[in-house]
Amino acid sequence: MAFSLHGVHVPHRKNTADTAAVPMAAPKTVTIPLGMHIGTPAVPAVKVGDHVDVGTLIAEQNGGISSPVHASISGTVKAITSQLQANGQKVAAIVIESDGANTPDPAIAPPTVTNREELVDAIRRSGIVGLGGAGFPTYVKFNADPEQVDELVINGAECEPYITSDSLTMTERAEDMAYALKALETYLGIKKVIIGIENNKKNAIARMKELEKEDPHVKVVTLPAVYPQGGEKVLVYHTTGKVIPAGKLPLDVGCIVCNCTTLASIGSYLKTGMPLVEKCITVDGSAVKEPKNVIVPIGTSMEEVFAFCGGFKEEPGKVLYGGPMMGVAVPDLSAPVMKNTNAILAFDQKDAAPAKETACIRCGACYNHCPFGINPSAIERAYKAGDTASMEKWGVDTCMECGCCAFVCPASRPLVQTNKLAKAALKAARAAEKEAEK
Repeated sequence: MAFSLHGVHVPHRKNTADTAAVPMAAPKTVTIPLGMHIGTPAVPAVKVGDHVDVGTLIAEQNGGISSPVHASISGTVKAITSQLQANGQKVAAIVIESDGANTPDPAIAPPTVTNREELVDAIRRSGIVGLGGAGFPTYVKFNADPEQVDELVINGAECEPYITSDSLTMTERAEDMAYALKALETYLGIKKVIIGIENNKKNAIARMKELEKEDPHVKVVTLPAVYPQGGEKVLVYHTTGKVIPAGKLPLDVGCIVCNCTTLASIGSYLKTGMPLVEKCITVDGSAVKEPKNVIVPIGTSMEEVFAFCGGFKEEPGKVLYGGPMMGVAVPDLSAPVMKNTNAILAFDQKDAAPAKETACIRCGACYNHCPFGINPSAIERAYKAGDTASMEKWGVDTCMECGCCAFVCPASRPLVQTNKLAKAALKAARAAEKEAEK
């Protein structure tokens, strides 16, 4: 797998950059999915009719790769239902009706942390997952053998257009980040912290440079504003020079990667004991009247968040979780803000209209801009031919679905979607082969 500064120069459109986040009042109801993380969905710990306060545990972790879920408002559990997620899967969800008081759970208190095990367990109980979008349970990363860890890489790249919520974290929540780093350095033995930030975020860089002066373990690395700079493997390479082999994790090369907002949330939990119940998200897009960063109770519907931002200039043609490069379209505006939501974007009909697809001209742009050096056009041909061996040969498993190939394709071919289908076809072929061997 080849690494380089390949990628694309996307329009930044950081319309909400360096503007203070605005807190949103608790809505009348929230619908909180129990599968807001990679791994097994949480299991309900409450029943219909129960009273809950802000921070009350409402769903318990279910297995090693899972995360607990907490109430984001105070009120009454009105239903335990299912929620259709943007990926087409249904997960259990808990509906809470607000009592209007937004009362914190009286049991909330800062956790006692005096050693490594207590710190990891505190992170687990906080319900914090990867807040840059991945949603991987954070405590699992920090449960690694300290002897394996050479560097902690903090992801402050925020390379997607429009999104500025992470930049805001670095300028407004540096104290929370510093608090978390102190705990990680003390109890996990972290000796080297690298904060990677794209060079178009001047205020965030300046604030992190101050943190660098305060903490001798911290080094700030300014990165070129080339998408997808925030991709985990790309970030590790550009901050440490290490290459994560295909099929391997950052820990396999001695790194833990943690999003800057995830880090700040750890610090906040260690100081207050309030678990993850709200999220700062960027609300933007050509259909939005008043783009802004909003602090939203988890489980609030997109419809209410957009209304808080003045509503729409016109009926949107597409609404996304996340950015325009890797974001996922939602079926309707009842979709809730989740733990790993960093932005919701709404685009007008013109911006949402798909480009007309034409024949591949074999220009090689998709290959030349892929940060991993794979060949999407070759994978597309292999997929259409049902040639799973060639899909594997051309490295479809390496694709992180960043969208660079589709962005630069002059024929507007849906290369990312085809790569996803090719991955699924290859996975099915491997499963069939194993079954045949049995």
